Amino acid sequence: MRRTQRTHQRLALGALCALALLAGMGPDAAQAATPAELLAAYEAQAKAPGAPERGQKLFNTNFGRELGFSCASCHGAEPVRNGRDQVTEKSIRPLAPAAHAPRFTDKTKVETWFRLNCMDVVGRDCSAGEKADVLSWLLTLKP
Repeated sequence: MRRTQRTHQRLALGALCALALLAGMGPDAAQAATPAELLAAYEAQAKAPGAPERGQKLFNTNFGRELGFSCASCHGAEPVRNGRDQVTEKSIRPLAPAAHAPRFTDKTKVETWFRLNCMDVVGRDCSAGEKADVLSWLLTLKP
């Protein structure tokens, strides 16, 4: 088989796998959401309501990881203001939806960022309950 045929076959297979993954995510996977809808989904997965006080505690906890960060290290103790990435020193828009409306409006992005940040800060994926707690706290904040 020629190299170009194999390349095309691999690309086609990759596209099919991507479509299969998206199909498995359900019809709303690529749709916009509201922070309240995402919170409701996390609460349903956790089978418990989010607790803002637990969310604030989780957000401010240093889990003793290699870099010794908490969520607040980059997003700031007041997530209604800009934060600063401690590694890249880039500015981070406010995390609280009331201070930056696009926050928590794209389910795929939210899940990606929770996964990446939880792995960096906590050292594991956050549970649906932890996500509900943090989001419920962020929704109480006003600019």
